[in-house]
Amino acid sequence: MRLLVVEDDDEMRALLERGLAAEGYRVTAVENGVEALIAIGEQAYDLAVVDVMMPGMSGFELSRRIREREDPLRILLVTARDAVDDRVYGLDAGADDYLTKPFAFAELTARLRALGRREPASGARIVEVADVAIDSEARRVAVRGQRVAMSPTEFALLRLLARSAGAVVERAKILEEVWDGSQHVDPNVVEQYISYLRKKLSAHDASVVIATVRGRGYRLDVVDS
Repeated sequence: MRLLVVEDDDEMRALLERGLAAEGYRVTAVENGVEALIAIGEQAYDLAVVDVMMPGMSGFELSRRIREREDPLRILLVTARDAVDDRVYGLDAGADDYLTKPFAFAELTARLRALGRREPASGARIVEVADVAIDSEARRVAVRGQRVAMSPTEFALLRLLARSAGAVVERAKILEEVWDGSQHVDPNVVEQYISYLRKKLSAHDASVVIATVRGRGYRLDVVDS
């Protein structure tokens, strides 16, 4: 997998570059957000390790700009800021996971492996529910042929619901499959991402709705015409 490291501290950047290359990743390391955007424009990456506290452009802002490009790059934010609000802010900005400093290198690599597993190796390429089509290979969602911009996390959540359309998907299953069961993710983030999906589906007049099944989870239903 191709991996982008964005870290302004020279020593930390070098350590991450060497360590992750030793784990088998094809690593590109840059020192700021501008260089990261240039690198992403020249090469497709699977994963990114992004420091939050960088001069000029924070990791939060870089995450937002990556998502504005509709890039499916999976982002792991790394920061010393460990408040719940900061973690939620980072996830809302478009990050897929959040790791606080100081951290063990083994945990970093475990998080990256988890992010790398989010794209299933098998299963139907395109899942269709009413007028919504979800293309796993292209990582795109369309309503009646019109593309709907989604972050990788939104995409993974909608695909999970679509594959069980009409049936309840338990909250625990969502956390396990979309967030890899991370203990560092606030369970309330599921409701937040459900809200994002509802707004996007509604904005495109999709013929599906996401129902909340109290005490259990969520269900993707087709709206009767």
